[in-house]
Amino acid sequence: MDSSQASIWQSHSMKFLEMAFRTDRQERLRQADGYGKKSGDCGDTVEFFLQLRDGRITHLAYMLDGCIHTNACANTLITLAEGKQLEHAWEIKPEDVAAYLETLPDDHFHCAELAIGAFYLALADTRRTQQAPWMKAYR
Repeated sequence: MDSSQASIWQSHSMKFLEMAFRTDRQERLRQADGYGKKSGDCGDTVEFFLQLRDGRITHLAYMLDGCIHTNACANTLITLAEGKQLEHAWEIKPEDVAAYLETLPDDHFHCAELAIGAFYLALADTRRTQQAPWMKAYR
């Protein structure tokens, strides 16, 4: 193990490490109620797929082309959002993601902003789908 790999394990919280290396939530949901995709200036891209039941987020999945910091932020966002009422999900901020992770480096705060941005796009898409349910069949 080189020194940069060793420093990852030594300089991050257990929450960060768990979220950074978790991959079980990566999937494309067919018939998602909401979808959002965003690319950052850093080159990372994250997509969120959202399912609702009775106005509550019951399932949230993502696909990622990016770094472990963005992966940690995407997983954290899911942890914070699943089970919330749709209107309360809008209250989740990049600062909440960073606070949960405890050791997100300042120079990677944009990863939290990227994840939140893609999530907000999925929330907005969910609203459009609720207003025009026929759109869901054409994803």
